Amino acid sequence: MHRLVRSVVLVAVGMGVLPSWVEAGQASTPGSRTVLAAVVNGQGRPVVDIGLDDFVVTEGGQPRDVLDVHVADYPLAVVLDDRPESIASLPAVLASARRFIQRVGERPVALLRLTDGGAPVASLEDERAAVLEHLAAMTPGGQSAPEPLESIARAAATLQGSGAPFSAVVIVAASAVDATALVRGELLPRILDSGAAVHVVQVRAAGAELDPQADLLHVVADQSHGQFTAIFSTVSFDAALDRLADRLAIEMMVQYLVPPGAPTGDVRVGVRVPGNRVVGLGVK
Repeated sequence: MHRLVRSVVLVAVGMGVLPSWVEAGQASTPGSRTVLAAVVNGQGRPVVDIGLDDFVVTEGGQPRDVLDVHVADYPLAVVLDDRPESIASLPAVLASARRFIQRVGERPVALLRLTDGGAPVASLEDERAAVLEHLAAMTPGGQSAPEPLESIARAAATLQGSGAPFSAVVIVAASAVDATALVRGELLPRILDSGAAVHVVQVRAAGAELDPQADLLHVVADQSHGQFTAIFSTVSFDAALDRLADRLAIEMMVQYLVPPGAPTGDVRVGVRVPGNRVVGLGVK
C-alpha cells in the first residue's frame, strides 16, 4: 500500500558524512521496494545530479542496499474537461494539456475525457505522437455524460492496471464539479485504493467563495494526497501545469533491497551530500 511521508526531517548522527534523513513511512512488502523522493539544497532548490552511491536507506533501523536510482518515470493519466458547459474553454484546456504532456518526459501517458467513464481516448501503451494526435482530435462531450467521478475512477483503474509502484491522475478543469456524487457508490474508495495521487488544475471565478468540500475535484485531490491548484483564468493553465511538470521532473525513484525474512519498520532515506536534504513522497 502507498503510504505518504510525514513531514518530519531528522539528521543522522555517528556517520563520517552526515546525510539528511526523511522518514518515508512503513513498508510492508518483502523483496525490493521503491521510495519516491526529491532532493533539495539548503535554499529549497531541486538537486537532480544525485547518484546511487549518494543515497542511504534504512528500514527499521537496519541499513539497506540501494539497487537503483533514476528520475521518476511513473505513468500519468490526463483527464480533460470536455463538458458541454465548458465548451468555450476547451481550446485552452487542450492546448495546455498538449504543452504539459510534452514536458513530462518519456513516461507512459493515458488520455481521458471528464465526460466519459469508458475506455481512455489514448492508452498507456500508445506512443507519445499518437497521444497528441488523439488530443488534437478531441471535441466537446455529449449532454448525457456520466458523473465525472466515473472518469476519474477509470483513470485510476487504468494506472493501477499498469502495475507501476507510483502513478498520478492530472485533471485539467474549466470549473468546479458538484461533489454530490461522492455520497453514491464506491468510486472514491476505488480511486484511493489505486494509490494514484490526483492533481487538479481548475479555473475558479474571481471572487467566488466555494466550500472545498462541495467541489468533487478538490475533495479527490485532498484525499488522494495530490495537489489542487485554483486559477482564475484559462490563460493561467500553462503556468500552473508548468509548475506541476517541474515538480514531477525532480522526483526520483530509489529502489532498495530487503533481505528475506527481514523485519519491517520505518523507512528513512538520506543523502551523503552536505547541505542537501530529502523530501520523501512515499514508499511501495
